[in-house]
Amino acid sequence: MSFIKICGLTRPDTARFCSALRVDAIGCVFFPKSPRHLDVKTAKRITDAVSPDILTVAVMVNPDAETAIRTAKEAGCRAIQLHGRESPELAARLMEEGFFLIKGLYLHQEPSTASASRYPADRFLVEASSGVMPGGNAKTWDWSAARDFCQKYPALLAGGLSPLNVREALMAAGPFGVDVSSGVESAPGIKDHEKIRAFVEAVRSLEI
Repeated sequence: MSFIKICGLTRPDTARFCSALRVDAIGCVFFPKSPRHLDVKTAKRITDAVSPDILTVAVMVNPDAETAIRTAKEAGCRAIQLHGRESPELAARLMEEGFFLIKGLYLHQEPSTASASRYPADRFLVEASSGVMPGGNAKTWDWSAARDFCQKYPALLAGGLSPLNVREALMAAGPFGVDVSSGVESAPGIKDHEKIRAFVEAVRSLEI
């Protein structure tokens, strides 16, 4: 079954809802410019609301090692997602600390998918290119362009995904899993539970 990560949670009730749906991972964003930015106390309430087998991910942009480690631990996150121009050495350091590591890469800008072999990581998150903010910026793209990368690496497909197109994206790219944030929101930072349900059902319906 495809791995499902719901990213950018801002409320514990949404975490409980995701837990009941048995998603594989949730993401807490630590980036002040994002409408989904959290303080560690709020993030801890969110991570405490999911079952222990769900991967809790601290999403950061260009942190130093000490900040990344402290933030993830205080927030109760077992994984760290690096979504900027972090070095392979930083990724290695975080993995040595025992964190599950996800590194964000892009098809058409740096850090590019061509640099994947340089990074130690448990998973890669792949997008086409970013806009104003790090991440997919809710922009759909030619997901088939990531197919070769997804066949070579354990990749999470992201960028412009929604309940209406995630089946198409999965068939086009064949990734290990998918990562969604704005595509299941009613407003920036506000998750819509029915959209989350529809997204999960759309992914799983492809695997029946």
